[in-house]
Amino acid sequence: EVQLVESGGGLVQPGGSLRLSCAASGFTFGMYDMSWVRQAPGKGPEWVSAINAGGAYTYYADSVKGRFTISRDNARNTLYLQMNSLKPEDTAVYYCATDRKAMGVPDDDDYWGQGTQVTVSS
Repeated sequence: EVQLVESGGGLVQPGGSLRLSCAASGFTFGMYDMSWVRQAPGKGPEWVSAINAGGAYTYYADSVKGRFTISRDNARNTLYLQMNSLKPEDTAVYYCATDRKAMGVPDDDDYWGQGTQVTVSS
């Protein structure tokens, strides 16, 4: 079966860094555009970043541009999100998802992971 499993979340101080991973299985990972989406408590989902299937093209929400870096290793079926200069407003559950319909637009028909919690607090 298709699986996307996020890991790497945790508690970090403002200004700190975390590296999230999303391990994919059960589908041809290297053929899919991918996104990271986050959801803070009481808020709707917010698209964070996207990367095309080959990894050559990346896109970021203005709120994270210059601080986060999306990447992928298709040989290892893994998507990454390097998060630097973290702020309290980055606190959220972070999900990885396929972008089957269009890059940067995961929807209910896409594959989603279970999410990993990121908390930025002193």
